Amino acid sequence: MNFSLYIAKRYLLSKSSNNAINIMTRIASVGVIVAAAALFIVLSVFAGLKNYSLQFSSFVDPDLTLLPMKGKSMLFTDDEKLKLNKIKGIAFFSEVIEERVIIKSENKNLLATLKGVDSSFLDVTNVDLMVTSGSWISPESNDVVSGWGISNNLSFGILDYRKALALYVPKPGVGQASAIKSLYNSTYVNNVGLFDINEELNSEFVFSDIGLARRLLNYNENQISAIELKLNPSANEDDIRGEINSVFNNKVIIKNRGQLNDALFKMLNTENLAVYLIFTLVIIIALFNVVGAIIMMILDKKKSLNTLYNLGAEPKNIKSIFFFQGSLLTTISGIIGVGLGLIVVFLQQQFSLIMLTPDLPYPVRLNIINVIIVLVTIIVLGVVASRLASQRITKSLIQS
Repeated sequence: MNFSLYIAKRYLLSKSSNNAINIMTRIASVGVIVAAAALFIVLSVFAGLKNYSLQFSSFVDPDLTLLPMKGKSMLFTDDEKLKLNKIKGIAFFSEVIEERVIIKSENKNLLATLKGVDSSFLDVTNVDLMVTSGSWISPESNDVVSGWGISNNLSFGILDYRKALALYVPKPGVGQASAIKSLYNSTYVNNVGLFDINEELNSEFVFSDIGLARRLLNYNENQISAIELKLNPSANEDDIRGEINSVFNNKVIIKNRGQLNDALFKMLNTENLAVYLIFTLVIIIALFNVVGAIIMMILDKKKSLNTLYNLGAEPKNIKSIFFFQGSLLTTISGIIGVGLGLIVVFLQQQFSLIMLTPDLPYPVRLNIINVIIVLVTIIVLGVVASRLASQRITKSLIQS
């Protein structure tokens, strides 16, 4: 094997007497370099877009959310609060009441989600940083903070006392109501701020104090919809999950930020996989040039191969020469391509060469896993292509 590898390196570094073969080899190498660089750059772009898309959820989604196993609400006892406070990995927790409500402004109605939060909510999330107009809600008040989408749809602003803003929620129970007032609980609120996170959340959520939500829904003092947690940076999520389950006796569903946005994660991962497969096909096409270059090299070296055979080299050793040559060619080209891709991504990060909007550079992210993916893809496909090309060598070809 050392003999075959030595000859392969000599063939790879030396020029052929046939200039057409030299040109074809260069074209094959450049094709692999470009394909490897393109695959790495695209994967880095998708990693950047994924981070860019998910960074907004970090403002409103906690590290962990505890949801009731059954129904829309659960009881959170004082004993459970005390035990939850004693879990070292939990920095803060917040009680939340969430329900679909009808918002009415003058003659306009809109269905939205009311999220009643306590005073610890801003320790768990950073949603107040996304309030672009006005201020955050005051404790134990009828203040609300709405999304820009809701504000535009219902045509109300901040502290707009000329337009009465009311929240309606259906009363629980069965049977026929005699009047519209007996169908809904309602309350008038003051919109004191507008947040801007993304189009979906802007048209979906209204934040209020948890007391207002509790009165509107007729919840008991310890009745809530969820508990949201912020973990310490060094906390182990699996350990925290185990301790939480012991506190609640496995009566809650525990979801992290990724599980809360599983639809978004699935969409981004599907797009990433699709792009990877498309560019892998490009690499396969580029490797046809490598196969062609190896076959041309085999035909050009027929006399040398015959000499090696007469000196005692077996056909399998001669096949190994061109197998190693093709594998080395694709591996070295792949490494160069990834190196160029790293340079391009680094320059984009530092100097914002390409802009997504006039104020926003195209997001990219350097990720070591992408380097490994590209190199493994190039090497595996290169080995397969080299194996296929080297199989053209037969005993009759050597002796002819």
